[in-house]
Amino acid sequence: MMWMFVAILVTFLVTRMVTRLIRSGSGGGTRLGNIHIGGNHVHHQVFGILIMIGTGIFLVSEMPRGAGLDGAAAVFGVGIALTVDEFALWLHLEDVYWTARGRKSFDAIFCVLVVCGALIGGVDFVTGQIGTAAWWSSVAVLLASLLLCAVCLLKGKVLTGIIGIFISVVALVGAVRLAKPGSWWAARRYANRPHLARRAARRHERQEQRWNQLRDFVAGAPSLVSDRISDISERISDRHR
Repeated sequence: MMWMFVAILVTFLVTRMVTRLIRSGSGGGTRLGNIHIGGNHVHHQVFGILIMIGTGIFLVSEMPRGAGLDGAAAVFGVGIALTVDEFALWLHLEDVYWTARGRKSFDAIFCVLVVCGALIGGVDFVTGQIGTAAWWSSVAVLLASLLLCAVCLLKGKVLTGIIGIFISVVALVGAVRLAKPGSWWAARRYANRPHLARRAARRHERQEQRWNQLRDFVAGAPSLVSDRISDISERISDRHR
């Protein structure tokens, strides 16, 4: 897990550095540029998928141990990073890499890194022998965590809900705090409580602004032109729906 975690982190940072150089036009001297085959722009997620397929076949067929397993984990991590870095593309089925919607890719890679980091620490969902007091206690904690994670998802906190499965305190904090505006929870619990709706909106705006600053610092700020195009396409699709 450590080899995979490091590979994901390093590959993501290098990938973002390269794509930002290509975007700014600074990659000319180093021959950096988008890859085109047969007139088609081949996104780096394609290489990530191929790497994961190849590594998966190797892991199943050879079942390596020791250094071989460490190396396979690192290579698999490279594939994960290249693929998840374009999470927004395969979520929306269009190239939104440098738009506001493209920020979802940073959220996805952040979630993957947190989960891998938690697994490095040896997360055990259920401990003790079946039927013992320790086993029942761990099952109760797991069920409580899953319930809290479900509340987080209903409140529109997807990242918190996913990470909370592995880190219970995150789920607890997310479940207790206010829901995101527009979420299932907010629509049903804040409809007749406008003061809570306003508090939730203000809090979400502040959080989103801080989170966007981190996203843009690490992954690059979205293009204003791309944002306008995305907004127009979203409005058109909404009207068709």
